[in-house]
Amino acid sequence: MNWKTLDFEQLSARELYLILRARSAVFVVEQSHVCLDADGRDESALHVFAVEDMARPMPILAYARLQPGDAEDPEITIDKVLTSPLRRGDGTAELLLERVLQAIAERWPGHAARVSAPVGLRGFYEQFGFRKTEGPYLDHGVPFIGLTRQLRGKQPLFATRRRERDGAAFVNTFELL
Repeated sequence: MNWKTLDFEQLSARELYLILRARSAVFVVEQSHVCLDADGRDESALHVFAVEDMARPMPILAYARLQPGDAEDPEITIDKVLTSPLRRGDGTAELLLERVLQAIAERWPGHAARVSAPVGLRGFYEQFGFRKTEGPYLDHGVPFIGLTRQLRGKQPLFATRRRERDGAAFVNTFELL
């Protein structure tokens, strides 16, 4: 698994195509969330993703988009979070969130982060220091909540509860999708 953290301008045409294809496969096809995925926010975002064998038709294993805040709302927004169906439950989601939090700490030190997630994923995000700040509310008929991760002092970046699976340590959590 090869992890990448790239600005929009750094993405190759193939990487962008594969990211959009993965987002469409998960959000539009799998979750029936019919919307315009190319929403005009990709150009100003940081893209964190894992790939494996770029020659395959669906090599994106995990993905998240990070959008910077502004003067009125300085929180970093994490959205378009997904894991490939082939990688759910194997720790890939936890690795993704660790990479996302590291990218935020490096790119926007001291900024809080927020994410909207299905209610069932509250525990997943809470183990990374997120706390419920809004909701529940319906998004395309699915109950969602807003969660925020405030930075206070030397708050650890990553989850602390881990489990063993086939000799490798993974965070004990829900699947990402």
